[in-house]
Amino acid sequence: MDIQLPGMDGLQATRHLKSVEELMHIPVVALTSYAMQGDEDKAYEAGCSGYISKPIDTDSFVAMISSHLEAANREGPVSEQKV
Repeated sequence: MDIQLPGMDGLQATRHLKSVEELMHIPVVALTSYAMQGDEDKAYEAGCSGYISKPIDTDSFVAMISSHLEAANREGPVSEQKV
């Protein structure tokens, strides 16, 4: 999720996604080319699973995204999780 989106920024969009029960299990990784001090903390507070600033190291990018997708697949949607 790009932090710098027009209209609703990426952190607002993440908060919205995380507030919807059917969507809250989807991992969101914040991505920005304009990293400001404190942005990483704000991303995690908004519900992001990870944070990447540009320029992107393609090897670590693929590894990070893969690990978040694998974790989400293990956990499954909230409706499928056992309580």
